[in-house]
Amino acid sequence: MKIYTRTGDRGETGLFDGTRVPKSDARVDAYGEVDELNAVVGVARAAGVDADVDAPLGRLQRDLFALGARLADPAARIAGRVTKASLTAEDVTQLETWIDRFEAELPPLCRFILPGGSRPGATLHLARTVCRRAERRMVALGPDAVDPLLIAYINRLSDLLFVLARLVNKREGEPETEW
Repeated sequence: MKIYTRTGDRGETGLFDGTRVPKSDARVDAYGEVDELNAVVGVARAAGVDADVDAPLGRLQRDLFALGARLADPAARIAGRVTKASLTAEDVTQLETWIDRFEAELPPLCRFILPGGSRPGATLHLARTVCRRAERRMVALGPDAVDPLLIAYINRLSDLLFVLARLVNKREGEPETEW
């Protein structure tokens, strides 16, 4: 199988339901943002994080592929056929469990903090902002265009990425700069 297909040479791409849309389509933009988020999470992992942070990030990367697949499937056919493309309420609960676990190691937050710190911490802050952008693109598709569970997942994920950025910086002895 070749990496190039030439099917996109005219500025179109195919969705999972077989429809062809411009690469500038709002749905393509939304799953492109999720793809970018996945890459930024990969950069954070490559920057070096503790094993107890890396394991959830690895799972998040797989979940983000599932999320992107769901966004590329306006007819909602893939989740029922491809189990690795499904996200459930339990996945959202897992994010909350990680947030609670990791936040327990952190001092209470009383003010806004400036993003930065160590390389992996700053990269996780960047991932959080890309996550929020992906969320905005998903919401912009309209209330009937995206499963509400996917919106809940991406919303909770940005909270987790914020907590992980703080945690990684704390563990690396990087102080938070308050605003």
